[in-house]
Amino acid sequence: MARRIAAGAAYGGGSVGLLGAAAVGVVLAEVQLAKRLVGGGIAPVPPSADGRYGVAFAGPSDPLRLGMLGDSTAAGQGVRRAGQTPGALVASGLAAVSERPVDLRNVAQPGARSDDLERQVALLLSDPLGPPDICVIMIGANDVTHRMPATQSVRCLTAAVRRLRTAGAEVVVGTCPDLGTIEPVYQPLRWLARRVSRQLAAAQTIGSVEQGGRTVSLGDLLGPEFEANPRELFGPDNYHPSAEGYATAAMALLPTVCAVLGLWPESDHLDGARREDMLPVAKAASQAAREAGTEVTGARAPWALLKHRRRRRLPAATEPHPHPHPRPGAHGEKGGSTRVERRPGTDTGTSSRTA
Repeated sequence: MARRIAAGAAYGGGSVGLLGAAAVGVVLAEVQLAKRLVGGGIAPVPPSADGRYGVAFAGPSDPLRLGMLGDSTAAGQGVRRAGQTPGALVASGLAAVSERPVDLRNVAQPGARSDDLERQVALLLSDPLGPPDICVIMIGANDVTHRMPATQSVRCLTAAVRRLRTAGAEVVVGTCPDLGTIEPVYQPLRWLARRVSRQLAAAQTIGSVEQGGRTVSLGDLLGPEFEANPRELFGPDNYHPSAEGYATAAMALLPTVCAVLGLWPESDHLDGARREDMLPVAKAASQAAREAGTEVTGARAPWALLKHRRRRRLPAATEPHPHPHPRPGAHGEKGGSTRVERRPGTDTGTSSRTA
């Protein structure tokens, strides 16, 4: 199914049906119930996390530049402090690993679907400093809940990845979370939400890897860990992650963000103990959609590397520092290489929890 969705996205196919007609009546009734139960609380407006992280590492090198794109999850809806958002957590971790400041610009929009990525990419690429060094995209949940055709969803995502890669930015995609873990959703809608979101996540992986991006599956992060601790890992509206939930997702994304910038040890050796393998991209995508924190990166077509990177503890949460000068053109001309090797003996911090 993921292959069919990705092929339809690439070659202009129509929507791919995922649900038999006999189940429509039951599912529609469950949808109406879920709408009354989910979001019963109030999710605060996402705090602005834009700014500079790791100011203690200021030196002659230009700061690394991180762009966040996507929906409410990328924006950090559900928490009240900027330092608790996934963008801030990834920026803090990246600064600690690289020992360089990191400038974060978050253009994610709560409620956004994949067709909003074109606008978000345009915002990032309009910066006078040029494209970011690394972009993280977290998208897909609203595509499922608003029944956007999967082929259209993947087509929009792959177009965004291709445009960013063409501009020179590295791209990491956090694929569609497993919506079957949302606590107030009951069967059979829970089963359907899980199936559809995993199929979309696998198709997102195929499309993104083919355009030169890397993906990290977020599905199971909203699976066993979220099911075991729903009160702790979901926010006050029972839909968006809490601060602890965002920290869990950021820990999964950070190793891949660092690796793509050359800041994380890379090896051609595949660790069988961690079920790492080289597989056809569609099989790698399907397996990644079922297991949390799995990275898929392109190898020689049609193969892809399936990696389970060791998660590192995040540094203590920090709040953003304003840029030294107002935008645009705050930091002068961009210069120097962004691929800096981590010096031996450094660590990413001691706490995985936000302050």
